[in-house]
Amino acid sequence: MGPLRDLARLTDGRSRRISSFDRTGGNRDHVQIEPGDTLVLAEMEGSGAVTHIWITISSNDPLVRRNLVLRMYWDGQEHPSVESPIGDFFGQGWGMKYNFSSMPLAAAPRDGNALVCYFPMPYGKGARVTVENQGEEPVGAFYYYVDYEERPVSEDEGRFHAWYNQEVTKPESASGDVENEWAVFGETPKNPTDVNNFLFCEAAGKGHFVGVNYYVNCPSPIWYGEGDDMFSIDGETWPFSLHGTGTEDYFNQSWSPDEHFLHPYFGTARAPGRLNDSPLFGWLGRTHCYRFHLEDPVRFQKSLRASIEHGHANCLTLEIASVAYWYQTLPSTPFPALPSAEARKPMPEVGPVDVHCWRERWRQAMGGGLRFGNVERK
Repeated sequence: MGPLRDLARLTDGRSRRISSFDRTGGNRDHVQIEPGDTLVLAEMEGSGAVTHIWITISSNDPLVRRNLVLRMYWDGQEHPSVESPIGDFFGQGWGMKYNFSSMPLAAAPRDGNALVCYFPMPYGKGARVTVENQGEEPVGAFYYYVDYEERPVSEDEGRFHAWYNQEVTKPESASGDVENEWAVFGETPKNPTDVNNFLFCEAAGKGHFVGVNYYVNCPSPIWYGEGDDMFSIDGETWPFSLHGTGTEDYFNQSWSPDEHFLHPYFGTARAPGRLNDSPLFGWLGRTHCYRFHLEDPVRFQKSLRASIEHGHANCLTLEIASVAYWYQTLPSTPFPALPSAEARKPMPEVGPVDVHCWRERWRQAMGGGLRFGNVERK
């Protein structure tokens, strides 16, 4: 088994490429995308499979990776099977640039500017790949490759899907409007349901789930990842066939990590880090985790609902975004409406001044004085 198991098999397929190369033979190998315009990167007829995508972008828009929307259509279906801001799809959260390396997706040097995808994407009756500029600035230079092969596609090859979701969560646990993580404010609540979880994927049809990029911005120094992952397969009820034990556990890590780790199938591509190796700022800030089920896909026959708690029993306010990846039969259910470009703007990062303001409000609420944490010195 493994990703190279079919590499030696000879087939009758034909390799093709659509790219932004200069059709005059010159070196102007890019295209431009004006605000509001949609660029058709590739349009293929017949049957085949996209095998590789490479993209790099130059724009004055600081949020161009959130403002460009990538869509893919298979077999003449009118609604897209892939819809996501382009950065988040390739493993770049919050419109940022940073190096990221995994088996199916990467953001490669220099500084994460090269966006790469190796997910195979079969189609039986044509395919279309587009990018829409929902920002207010033009994209001055958009370079791309879409490599594909013309070949017969078997009936058991599912169609690739990817869906972006985002939410600023709120405490919704049995403890009410209290961020009671780690039992700081009383007894730890229970959560025998997935109703208030953050949603990765909701699909109808036959298929298998193959992974997720998970972007979490934590506005608190406390650990954000006590939440369990839950996979409801074919409409089953809690506790489900697949029920996890914590966020870092689902991402194949342990004990509240805050460091970079890049495995081909899982890891942490971005972590806030500890200030001078001190836990003072804890897990405050933006973290990007990923998990790809390339050897252990989550299979479903009728439907799938994949979700994760935001803090234990959904007790935390977090800014979360995700892109889930799966294969399934067509027709697929249309995605919910993509949030607008304005709604996709990231929340501001929390810094030392914010923490200092929190301390001062707490100090005054406790009567002022020489107060260190919960200890008062008179």
